[in-house]
Amino acid sequence: MRFRIALLLVLLIVLIAAGCTQPAAESEKQTQRKEDTVATELKPLEEPVEVTVGMKKVVSDAGVLIGMAKGYYKELGITIKPVQFNSGQEMINSLAAGQLDVGAAVTSSGLFNAMLRGIPIKIVADKGVNVKGQGYYRLVIRKDLAEEIEGYKDLKGRKLGIVATASLDEIALDRVLNMGGMTTKDVDLQVIRSFPDILAALSNGNIDGGMLIEPFIAKGVEKGIIDTWKDPSEYDPHAQTALLLYGPGIMEKPEVAKRFMVAYVKSLRDYNDAFFKNKNKKEVIDILAEMSIIKDKDLYYKMFPAGLNPNGYVREKGIELDLEWYKARGLLKGNSLTVEDVVDSSYVEFANKILGEY
Repeated sequence: MRFRIALLLVLLIVLIAAGCTQPAAESEKQTQRKEDTVATELKPLEEPVEVTVGMKKVVSDAGVLIGMAKGYYKELGITIKPVQFNSGQEMINSLAAGQLDVGAAVTSSGLFNAMLRGIPIKIVADKGVNVKGQGYYRLVIRKDLAEEIEGYKDLKGRKLGIVATASLDEIALDRVLNMGGMTTKDVDLQVIRSFPDILAALSNGNIDGGMLIEPFIAKGVEKGIIDTWKDPSEYDPHAQTALLLYGPGIMEKPEVAKRFMVAYVKSLRDYNDAFFKNKNKKEVIDILAEMSIIKDKDLYYKMFPAGLNPNGYVREKGIELDLEWYKARGLLKGNSLTVEDVVDSSYVEFANKILGEY
C-alpha cells in the first residue's frame, strides 16, 4: 500500500513538472514559428526584374555582394547587374537619366545639385561609416614623419593628397584641419585621382599625408610606408562615409525597391555577424574575396572593417553637416536642401519590419 502511494506521488510530481515545462517549450516553438513567418512573409516578384547597381565592388559594397552570392536578391525575384563607373558624377548622371537603378556613392556637390534640379534621387541606406577606433577611411601620414607631425597644427603647409575636391574627400580633410584652426587653404593640397596613387605618392615621398581608404591603409602599414595617425572619431565622429542611392528607375517600382532593400539589409547583417561577432567569418571573407576587387583573403584579417549599419539607417547628422559644408562654400545652386529632402528611410524601415531589428 505504501509503495502504491509513493508511486502515485512520483507520477504526480512528473505530471506537474511536465505541465510546467510544456508551456515554456511550446512558447519557444511559437516564438520561433513567428520569427520564421516574419522572415518569409515577403513573396518574390511575380516576374523576375533586373536591377542595375553602380558600384566599384569594394568591401563596403558587401550589402550587394553578399546578397548576390547567397541568393538573397534572387529569391525575391531580383537579378543584379553590376555597372562600373569611372567617376561619381558619371554615376549620378546615369541615375538621373534612369539608366541606373541603384548607386553606391559618397556625398558630393554633383549629387545635391542634381536633387536641387528636381531629379528624384534619394539617399536610402548606409554604405559605410568609420567604426570608433578602427577608421577604415582616414588621414594617414608618412611613417618617417610620424614624430614630426604629432598634432593638428603640425599639418600646416604640408603636402596632403585627396582624390577629389568638392566631395567627401575634401570635406574629411577639411575637418581634420579644422581641429588645428585651419582649412584646406592652409596646406598644399594635391589632387591625386586614385587611392593606389595616393599610397604610391606617400611611398616615394611626393606628399606628406593623404586621405586613404582600406585596403590601402593595411597595405601601407604592412610595407612600413604610413602611420595611421589619429582616429577619425576624434575629428569627424558623425561622418557618413558612403551612401546607397535610389534613382527614379527603381523608385517608380516600389515593390522592387522594397525587396531590394530587404535583401540588402539581410546582407549587411551577415557582414556584421562576420566582422564584429566572428560568426561565419571565413564564409563571408570567401564571398568578398571572390566578389570584390580585394582578392587577398589575409588582408581581411588586417584591415580596419568598414562600419555598415545592420539596420541600414544612415547617419543623418553626418549628411546634415555635409550639406552645411557645401552651402557655406557656395557649391550648391540653392540653399533650400535639408536632410529630410535628401534622405528617404522608408525602405530600410520596411526591411526592418520584415526582418525585425538587428
